[in-house]
Amino acid sequence: MATDSDIAFQKDSELRAKIDRSLRHPVMFLLVSGAAWLAVSLILGFISSTKAHWPTFLDSYGFLSYGRVYAAHINVLVYGWGCQAAFGLVIWLMARLSRKECRAVGVILTAGHLWNFGVLVGFIGILAGYGTGKPWMEFPAAVWPLLLVSYLFISVWSFVQFRCSEGKRIYIAQWYLLAAMFWFPWIYLTGHLFVFVFEGHPVMAAGVNAWFKSAMIYLFFTPVALGTAYYLAPKVTGRPIYSYALAMFGFWSLAAIAPWAGMQKLAGAPLPQFMPYVGAAATVLILIPALAVGVNIVMTIHGHGDAMSASPSLRFITGGIVSFLIMGVLGVFLNTPGALKLTQFSLTGYGYEVLALYGFFSMCAFGGIYFIVPRITRREWLSRRFISWHFLLTVYGVGTVVVCSIMGGFFQGQAQEAYNSAWMDAATRSYAYNIGTTVAWGFILFGSIFFLLHLLLMWARLG
Repeated sequence: MATDSDIAFQKDSELRAKIDRSLRHPVMFLLVSGAAWLAVSLILGFISSTKAHWPTFLDSYGFLSYGRVYAAHINVLVYGWGCQAAFGLVIWLMARLSRKECRAVGVILTAGHLWNFGVLVGFIGILAGYGTGKPWMEFPAAVWPLLLVSYLFISVWSFVQFRCSEGKRIYIAQWYLLAAMFWFPWIYLTGHLFVFVFEGHPVMAAGVNAWFKSAMIYLFFTPVALGTAYYLAPKVTGRPIYSYALAMFGFWSLAAIAPWAGMQKLAGAPLPQFMPYVGAAATVLILIPALAVGVNIVMTIHGHGDAMSASPSLRFITGGIVSFLIMGVLGVFLNTPGALKLTQFSLTGYGYEVLALYGFFSMCAFGGIYFIVPRITRREWLSRRFISWHFLLTVYGVGTVVVCSIMGGFFQGQAQEAYNSAWMDAATRSYAYNIGTTVAWGFILFGSIFFLLHLLLMWARLG
């Protein structure tokens, strides 16, 4: 005879199955289209890296010039892969945590198609020479309102689900996910209005652009990644978060510190002196929430080596959290006055961005995807070996890109400070590191092929 606990468990399982079934199409569309754009971005990253040490590579194609390919590589990585992966994670996690089915599948799917159309137009616009020249905002200016409207229709239903939540408490993962959903339109709208709409001083527009890049990393991608980690770590290990108080401290410290970061990129520019150094200090202090999160997640999974080896989700999440800790440590060393003058106009900033977008956010996103997709497709992944190769190639590739970019950037900066030397000396000082970066992007691209094929097979229900 069934007990009350058996009946409750059965009802809970049925609810989870209904939620997963209602979200299968929008979540899989966002994840698969994001993975396809990721492959495009990695190909462009390989081409742009090759051009850094082999300028005549593909030089017969004007639309594949270094400036256009590099800009397309970064913007497709951010908006084609990063944002869509984040949207897919947020939609599923908020529905599960709010215990509510999705009632707006058609609206989310339509908005997802609209987002991909905007990314496609922006991508073609950059390669055609119509990019704006503003880092991370290089899509033609007509594209950003389309993406903003698409985001609103994608995310509004998660707010509705949270408002009508049947859960008995608000989890720390929900804090991070809700914060990311609130912060994204503020960051995106503010950045584009002050750069493209309001007429202001060009130096201040550059400052807003630098703040926008930092805010996207710390106030959108970071909360989504941490929300995913805080959901999966206790879920896979079967134990609660080590310290809820420490988790809340990490959240509020990130919320208080991160909005001030970014303008250190303009140290030495004709701005009020306090602005770049406040940005540098804020980036240094990012180490505080990084340590809080790192200690909390590591202590949560401590003693669960078997779960780590058995669960690809936990393995990727752990890799992402380690990358977040490395970001915090690098933020301390790269934002001192002595280091800033060596890194402002070098490859170092690129290495830090790759660490944030791919080493931290994408690793956490991969962990979430490996956990979510079997539940919404009702299929298991075809090959554990494919997943292992994806993890190892990604870790090796990202680590190599970051090390080569940061080390090569420091050598570039030192050569730039040698005022009596020719500029070509600074340009060629990082030649060997550029070659290493190219090889690393090849490894990352190879690993992502396993990921994309695996995901497509799961979407076709061939698991």
